[in-house]
Amino acid sequence: MQEYLNASDVIDWQHSEIMQLADQIALSCETSTATAKACFEWVRDNIYHSVDYQMNPVTCRASDVLKYKTGYCFAKSHLLAALLRAKQIPAGFCYQRLSFNHKGAPYTLHGFNAVYLPEIGWYRIDPRGNKAGVNAQFIPPQEQLAYQPEPPEEVDFSAILAEPLSIVVDILQNQTTWSSVLRDLPDMPLEAAKDYGLV
Repeated sequence: MQEYLNASDVIDWQHSEIMQLADQIALSCETSTATAKACFEWVRDNIYHSVDYQMNPVTCRASDVLKYKTGYCFAKSHLLAALLRAKQIPAGFCYQRLSFNHKGAPYTLHGFNAVYLPEIGWYRIDPRGNKAGVNAQFIPPQEQLAYQPEPPEEVDFSAILAEPLSIVVDILQNQTTWSSVLRDLPDMPLEAAKDYGLV
């Protein structure tokens, strides 16, 4: 489990403001599962999705997501993982391949999290932010994510990664506006997924 607790340049959970927020969120929680739920709901509801709110700047590092209160789904998952790891709760990264307009190509990755709960093991949660047609919840053991992929071209990748995908990090770190990211969203063709450890 250690790799799902590590700090990194992107998941910088040892940043003082992340640790302070994690402590504040956990203050009224009696169990690690309650803390995980509270962290999930905080990120889901308090960090504004870059496209939904058309907000800049583009964020990637967890501490920047917290500082600017905005991020793409990927960035929001980075902050959630950091908050969970700050409370020594193992957290990983999950991805789906979705149709951008729900009508076939183009496709894009969608990023969210998995958290290790003592009662059930790994449990997937999606902090992208709810809106009309999106209702992600924390109700273990039932999973309620933001999206349900429809095969064959849409895919729900089964892997739980310890670190975010490099292609995601590269795009977030090299674009400056939410609209430029929108034009360059990362995709993962099925034949490439094995190379990235997604299947």
